[in-house]
Amino acid sequence: MNSKIKILLDLKPALDGYAGIPQETRLLFRGLRSLERYDVEGLIQHGGRKLRPGVKPRKNESVSRRINKVSRVIVSLYEKPYRNIYEAVLDAVDSYAQRSILRARAVFGHTLKPSIFESAHFDDFVWRTFFAKTLDASDKKLVTATNFRILDVPRTMMHKVGIAGMKYSSSPAYIKVGTGGYDFFLAQTPFPGRVSDNTKLLVRYHDAVPVLMPHTINDKAFHQASHFQALQSNVRSGAWFVCVSEATRKDLLKIFPEAEPRSAVIHNIVSSDYFNEESPKGLVHQIIRNRLSSVEAFASSVKQINVDLESQINDDFQYLLMVSTLEPRKNHLLLLNTWERLKYTTMPKLKLVVVGGTGWDSGPILQAFRPWAERGELFYLNDVHAAELRILYKHARATICPSLAEGFDYSGVEAMRSGGIVIASDIPVHREVYGGAAEYFNPYSTEDATLVMQRVLSDEGVAIRKNLRNASVDVGERYLPENILPQWEALLEHIGAQK
Repeated sequence: MNSKIKILLDLKPALDGYAGIPQETRLLFRGLRSLERYDVEGLIQHGGRKLRPGVKPRKNESVSRRINKVSRVIVSLYEKPYRNIYEAVLDAVDSYAQRSILRARAVFGHTLKPSIFESAHFDDFVWRTFFAKTLDASDKKLVTATNFRILDVPRTMMHKVGIAGMKYSSSPAYIKVGTGGYDFFLAQTPFPGRVSDNTKLLVRYHDAVPVLMPHTINDKAFHQASHFQALQSNVRSGAWFVCVSEATRKDLLKIFPEAEPRSAVIHNIVSSDYFNEESPKGLVHQIIRNRLSSVEAFASSVKQINVDLESQINDDFQYLLMVSTLEPRKNHLLLLNTWERLKYTTMPKLKLVVVGGTGWDSGPILQAFRPWAERGELFYLNDVHAAELRILYKHARATICPSLAEGFDYSGVEAMRSGGIVIASDIPVHREVYGGAAEYFNPYSTEDATLVMQRVLSDEGVAIRKNLRNASVDVGERYLPENILPQWEALLEHIGAQK
């Protein structure tokens, strides 16, 4: 009987938020764990904080000592777990010196050996920290009943060590990570390290935005360099790239055409929380009241909203919905300008509901929201759960996806699965993922966006809306686990068969 194929899956993004890459990380881990032929474990690593090491492999230690080590790993995710004054002094060593030591280890071929996080007594921590934001409670045992590995060096430091090596050579030297015993290591972003010789590196490639659109990201110099240099190292090492869309794959090949034979496309899995069900529109009122943002820019103005929502939660309460982190690339301001034109002309009662956390350079977006929020015309919501999002998607006149660039864009698929209508920016990834289940507009033209939305939302657009809803059923089903996971099985079998 053949043993199971062993996979180590990068869980670092699961610490970073709700949607996008963190969401896909949780869904993919759950999906692969559900397949009998794989033994899947998770790699725990923090972006900027050094973690305590867990249990060392093959070391005979008492149960109490092992539990204490794992417990201190958890503490180190939140604060520095000093055991004594000497550890406090060591931790105070300048970060430059720490990077120098790690750089030396990389140059001399030393290996970072992940320790073991034994989850048996810490399933609550594992569940709530890494998985509860996306998965259903029924998945808890599936995703926590395995061991995890700890890489105690921060991911950011690994990037900086590699980039710093370019002072001494034309290419960065990334440190080797001990992945012996695993057939595959699946990283969720370009990985700033090398893997053991018997392990195949797979990079889940989401987008090339840091390289092709660096003007739209935060901390531009570091994020552009860290993405490009790690990506280049992965390409040269023979890694496989599992792209979330064909549009993303084409962007990858623009940069590194030599990666073409080792690139594939497997779309994201959509959460089972999104499905079409009957729900009273009055729930929209409760969700808006409960989830109004309390970010600083709205600390005073939200309290001044005094619209009688209860009297409006009927067919007269019409709204457009956008679900996305607030940052320039997501194109909120174009949607705002388009919505304003609709209000000034043919749809004066139309509201705007925006859901998402604040990202880089969100200040101008929030300032543009403020006057409309003060008048109770625009509602900016945070921390909206999937069950609530499903209701918002269903009852919106349309979900708008106006981004300038995306790797996949979950919100449109979630809206389709929930019975909603989607109007999206005309970019390649939207055409690929949404197909004929969306209407499209030029993401740089307020005029075109206005015309498209008027055409779809007007009384004369009944047939268009019906066709979109009908098409969305088939499109949404493409991204269910039962349709995506067989693609992973086939790809892993193909890669595993190669020498």
